[in-house]
Amino acid sequence: MRKLSLLLFITIISLAFTPADDQDTILFTHATVIDGNGGKARENTDILIKGNSIVAVGKNLKAPGAKVVDLKGKTIMPSLISDHVHVGLIHGPNDKSNPYTRDKIVSQLKKYVSYGVSNIMIMGTDRPLMFDQGLRDSSMAELLPGARLHSAGYGFGMPTGAPPVEMGMTNVFRDASAELIPAAFDTLVKVKPDLVKIWVDDFGDKYKTKMPPAVSAAIINEAHKRGLRAAAHVFYLSDAKQLVNDGVDIIAHSIRDKVIDDALLQKMKAKHVVYIPTLSLDEFSYIYARKPDWINDPFFKASLEPGVYELITSEKYQNDLKNSPAYAKNMAAFNIAMKNLKKIYDAGILVCLGTDSGAMMLRAQGFSEHLELELMVQAGLTPMQALKVATKNSAEMLLVDQQFGTLEQGKVADFIILDANPATAIKNTRKIFAVYKSGKEVSKGPLNDL
Repeated sequence: MRKLSLLLFITIISLAFTPADDQDTILFTHATVIDGNGGKARENTDILIKGNSIVAVGKNLKAPGAKVVDLKGKTIMPSLISDHVHVGLIHGPNDKSNPYTRDKIVSQLKKYVSYGVSNIMIMGTDRPLMFDQGLRDSSMAELLPGARLHSAGYGFGMPTGAPPVEMGMTNVFRDASAELIPAAFDTLVKVKPDLVKIWVDDFGDKYKTKMPPAVSAAIINEAHKRGLRAAAHVFYLSDAKQLVNDGVDIIAHSIRDKVIDDALLQKMKAKHVVYIPTLSLDEFSYIYARKPDWINDPFFKASLEPGVYELITSEKYQNDLKNSPAYAKNMAAFNIAMKNLKKIYDAGILVCLGTDSGAMMLRAQGFSEHLELELMVQAGLTPMQALKVATKNSAEMLLVDQQFGTLEQGKVADFIILDANPATAIKNTRKIFAVYKSGKEVSKGPLNDL
C-alpha cells in the first residue's frame, strides 16, 4: 500500500509538471500571409501568437504545446483600419429614436469588427455621452467588444452651415470668428481627442456660407499649440490649397472639383500631409440608381440598418436619385476623386483608408471599407498597394503603427483569415473565414457572427 501510495503521489506530481496544451499560444500553419508592408504574399507561411501578440512569422515554426490551426488554402492579412467613420448617427428610415446611445454605439463597433475592421477614427461627431460614460476609453482598453474607438471629439463647423445638423451632427463647435477658437479648445482638450476635425465645405452649394480661411487657419494654429493634428473636410481644390498653406495635417476627403496640380502635390508631400480619399462616399451618392453588382450581395445587405435595403431598391428612390440635379455632378465628382487618388498616391503622399461610413444610412458600416478597397484598385492602385493603405498606412495616420497595421513580431495579433487571396482579386477581402482581435477569435464574418 505504501508503494502504491508513493507511486500515485509520483504520478500526480509528474502530471502537474507535464506541459499541457498551451491554450494561450496558437500556431497557424501553411497559410498565405499578407503582412501589410506592401510586399508579395508569402506562401505556406506560419504565424505564432501568444496571448494578444504575434511571436513569429515564418516557415516551419515550432511551438511545443501550442494549439495548431492548419490554414492551408487560406490567407491571413492584418485587420483593416478605417481613419474616417462615424458612430451613433444612423438607424433605419422608419426608426425615429435617438441612435446616439451606448447600446447602439457598441452594436456598431461589433459590426465593424465583424467586417474585419479593428480600429476606427470617429471624425468629430461625438457627443458628451462618449466621454462621460467612458466609451472611448473602455473601447481602447478592450473592455468593450468590437472595433477600438479613436475619437476626434467635437469638430468645428459653421453656425448655419456644415456639418448638417439634420444628420445628427449636433455637438460641433460653430464659432464664426477666430477670436472664439481658443476658448472652444479649452473645452475640447478636456476629452483628450486624438485630433481635431474641421468642416470646410458648402456641401454642393447647400449652404450660403462656408468656413472663412481666417477661422480654419486659427483652428489649425490652435490645434498645433495644443499638440494636436488638424483634419479637414474638403471638396474644392482651392480650399485644399489654402488649408495646406495654413498647415493642415490631414485632408479627410477627396478633392473633387478639379484635378490636383503638381504644385499642390509637391507641397503636400513636403509638409507630410495625409490624404483620406473616401471614394465610397462619392460612389454612394449616385450608385444606387445604377443597381451595382453588389446590391443583392448578402455581405452588403448585412451591413445595413433595418429598412434601408427596401428603401434603396425601391423604384421610386432609384428614379428620384437618377432624376436629381445632383446626379451628374456627383458622378463627375467621383471620377475626379479617382483621378486625384492615383496622382496623390503616385506622388508618394501617405494615403489612408477612410469611408465616412456611418455618417448617414446610405454609407454602410463595414461594407464601405471593403468597397473602398475595390475602388482604390479601380483608380489604379494594385491590390497590394490598396491593402497597405488600409492597414499599415492607416495605422501610421492614427499613430498606432507600433502596435497595429502589420503582421510582424511584437505587434498585436489583429488579423483576418480569408477563404481566398485578395492579392489576386481585391474583392476576396469579403470572403471572411474568421476575425481575430488581440489574439482571440471574435467573429466568423458578418454573415456568421459568433
